[in-house]
Amino acid sequence: NTAYFSVAQDFFGDLTTLSLAYARGWDSVGKRGQAESDWEDKDLQNYKLGLTQVITKNALFSIDVDVITDEGKLENPYRQNRYVDPNDSTAYLYQPEVYPDTRTSTALGFRGMYFLPYRASVKLEYRYFSDSWDIQANTYGVSYSHAFDESWIFETRLRYYEQDQARFYSDLFPFANSQTHVARDKELSTYSGITYGFGVSYEVKQGVIPFVKRLQLSLLADILDYDYENFRDVTASGSYLPGEEPLYELDAWVTRTSLIVEF
Repeated sequence: NTAYFSVAQDFFGDLTTLSLAYARGWDSVGKRGQAESDWEDKDLQNYKLGLTQVITKNALFSIDVDVITDEGKLENPYRQNRYVDPNDSTAYLYQPEVYPDTRTSTALGFRGMYFLPYRASVKLEYRYFSDSWDIQANTYGVSYSHAFDESWIFETRLRYYEQDQARFYSDLFPFANSQTHVARDKELSTYSGITYGFGVSYEVKQGVIPFVKRLQLSLLADILDYDYENFRDVTASGSYLPGEEPLYELDAWVTRTSLIVEF
């Protein structure tokens, strides 16, 4: 369950916009087949403050601050971590993950956009993230959009992401319940990745189709290339000792299509 509220106010001749937002989430977490009476609660609160400033007629700059607090059942009930088999050092066993009951994270983002004189724009962005689990992350992005004729818009973008691991993460623990909190989620490990994106949009202006104010068709694609520094691929073919499997890599295509019609 989620509830969301936001408000924005313009100042100084609409050149400055201040926005505030709040989101509240309350969920029940459990497994399929498990009695609902055994499910556990998970609560989320998200506070957001944003400031957008028109610098010149061609330039915009914005700052966003997000603070998120989580409490309750924060681990995935289906995910497990592994530890060395006490009876066979060449094998490993699994046990359920256990996360802390609370998490507070803060993100600070900076974005700038500049309109170029030949009907194009470039956008730069940077985002810093940190949380109470000792994860720190940096995101760098640049994108470029170019309009052709009256209907076509082409865009391309590049994004780089890097993060450190959570303090209670490990790909392989030495023995069962070796510490209070244990996790093997690859999203809590140390990793980095690059995303290459491109897209094209075609828009039909008002008056071309009766009773339609706007019609836009978009096709977007992203190429993901991620490398994990301390999460290993236990599904790799071959004979490997625990902790010596190849490091996990992720390569993927993500495509999106959208159709917007306004009457």
